[in-house]
Amino acid sequence: MSIGHPELVASIAAEIAVSGPIPFARFMELALYHPQFGYYMRAPEYMVERIGWRGDFYTSSDVHPILGQALAKQAEQIDRLLGQPDPFIVVETGPGKGLLAKHFLSACQRHFRSLFERLQYALVERSPAMQALQRKNMAPWLDRPSCITWLNDVAKLAQEGVNGLILSNELIDSFPVHRIQVTANGTEELWVDYQSGRFVESLRPLSSEALSNYVRRIGADWPEGYRTEINVHALSWMQQVAQLINRGIVLTIDYGHTAQDLYRPDRKAGTFLCYSRQSVNEEPFLRVGDQDMTAHVDFTSLANTGEEYGLRTTGFTNQLSFLMGLGVERMIEALEPDSPTFKAAIHLLRPNGMGTTFKVLVQHKGMVSPELDGLKYKPFFDSALTTQSAA
Repeated sequence: MSIGHPELVASIAAEIAVSGPIPFARFMELALYHPQFGYYMRAPEYMVERIGWRGDFYTSSDVHPILGQALAKQAEQIDRLLGQPDPFIVVETGPGKGLLAKHFLSACQRHFRSLFERLQYALVERSPAMQALQRKNMAPWLDRPSCITWLNDVAKLAQEGVNGLILSNELIDSFPVHRIQVTANGTEELWVDYQSGRFVESLRPLSSEALSNYVRRIGADWPEGYRTEINVHALSWMQQVAQLINRGIVLTIDYGHTAQDLYRPDRKAGTFLCYSRQSVNEEPFLRVGDQDMTAHVDFTSLANTGEEYGLRTTGFTNQLSFLMGLGVERMIEALEPDSPTFKAAIHLLRPNGMGTTFKVLVQHKGMVSPELDGLKYKPFFDSALTTQSAA
């Protein structure tokens, strides 16, 4: 079996030859986001083949437009609560192929004309290949002045700030993660070396103070041999987002758990997985650059970081409950039962699948405890996002 994309493998091996072994997070960063050869940075034609029903993986937006339609309805309520600002800004970070934006804009144009006329939609995407795919899906609105913009980083919006909605869907799970393991020496980190033409792992001390602080905050009592993932980059992203928004809502959708659930002692192998051709494996050192890598999201740490930087937690729910609160049953009434589109919509709601695996974290700033339709049904106690440690 192939070790991976030849130029990418050579590039990573060259970095290791110069600097020595690298933390797994750096390896994952290069595998997914190397400027030329990374999985997400390749030609648009490659990404069309890789993302979708017949690719390595699919997202909620690949399944059915209903998520974008529901988000448009939620945005319209947020717009009214904010006093209908002009412009109402939507920032989508990590917009994939642009399907969620397409479905959102289509629903706004059809059903919420006042919002649509004031809407400015910014897609934050650093991959030129993904931007090219997004432009194809945004084609109906590209002739509208200031309606659609592209940014490489959310920091570009920092000067003026955002009044509106910042959303992400299946973004955080694709951030590079540190992998740690409990050994006789304490908590150590997985590092990556290149030997005899292949990548190999070794356990070494934690690579940064930020990583050590994260582990300490979790405060878990793990047995020896326990392995898990730490997404330090997610906290930096949340800090940026919290500082970017003036008034409005931050809405984060992804598959993940509370810290108490994600880091429980019996989840001893962690959640890290690789995806290739709709199959799952745990072999990051094969097909390097030719497969996706992900790990489940720690929503507790995201919420706590938001609180540290001025966001307040509005609510926490799952995708099924979120869509039900926004009237998903009325959205699918018009669909023919047993039709492919009906089955696709139901796929997003499955209690033992995407409906409950995917969680929705909602945070607010510059608003007084907004009551949102998407949070009518909350399957978790209000204390669910509280960390186990008081630190």
